[in-house]
Amino acid sequence: MTAALERVLALLDPRARPRDAEAASTGGYLDLLGPEEPAPTGPAQRLMLTRAVPLVYERWWRPALGRVAKGVRGPGMADEHRIARLLLGVGPGDGVLDVACGPGNFTREFARRVGDTGLSVGIDASSTMLARAVQDTPDPYGNTAFVRGDAVELPFRDAAFDAVCCFAALHLFAEPFTALDHMTRVLTPGGRIAIFTSCRTRSAPLRTVDALMGRRSGMRMFEPDEVTGALEQRGFEDVAQRVTGLTQFVGGRLAVEVPRRR
Repeated sequence: MTAALERVLALLDPRARPRDAEAASTGGYLDLLGPEEPAPTGPAQRLMLTRAVPLVYERWWRPALGRVAKGVRGPGMADEHRIARLLLGVGPGDGVLDVACGPGNFTREFARRVGDTGLSVGIDASSTMLARAVQDTPDPYGNTAFVRGDAVELPFRDAAFDAVCCFAALHLFAEPFTALDHMTRVLTPGGRIAIFTSCRTRSAPLRTVDALMGRRSGMRMFEPDEVTGALEQRGFEDVAQRVTGLTQFVGGRLAVEVPRRR
């Protein structure tokens, strides 16, 4: 087991820790789900669980789909990395969680930012995605680890991370607001969140189109103020939003004292 995976074990909720950590990490990532793949929420997520998509995801699949959703003049992949860095503001020594990390392109970026005293953890339910992430991720600092687990009901203890990123995944979750509850729970007070997800248009004719697209793909199309409002309800401050095409980037900082939700 790598040093980074040993560090991850300490961040897990005791109820989620595997009995045999060595056996659970034979693939290079910590497997908390076992042999069965989770049931997909629709055609879009079903493709994420195949063996083909991880091979082309980072270079072709994700940039192409992102360009369609964000619009021709929307930010490219390099811009997405820059936006994530700005929203999270991570630095040396920070702990970062990349939710639904796929092949780990953002996880690797965060690892470079936090250095050898920090930790970058990617969690995903797809074994094929994580196998590609392990293959493509050198770990010179012992600070990058991947976990196969539930990205909605996160298996980590409270206040385990200084920053949480969830790019291009929240709209695929069957229970996105439960996912936000858990992302909030695992953040330290003052920790930051960065989300890239869907956003419906305000134009009536186009709303018919994006609603149809969402139903056919199994993706949820969030209303323009739905995600920002959900973060504010969960105690986030300085919530910022950038809408581009049918997508939105949202970030915020968790208040030091989070108000109790009614």
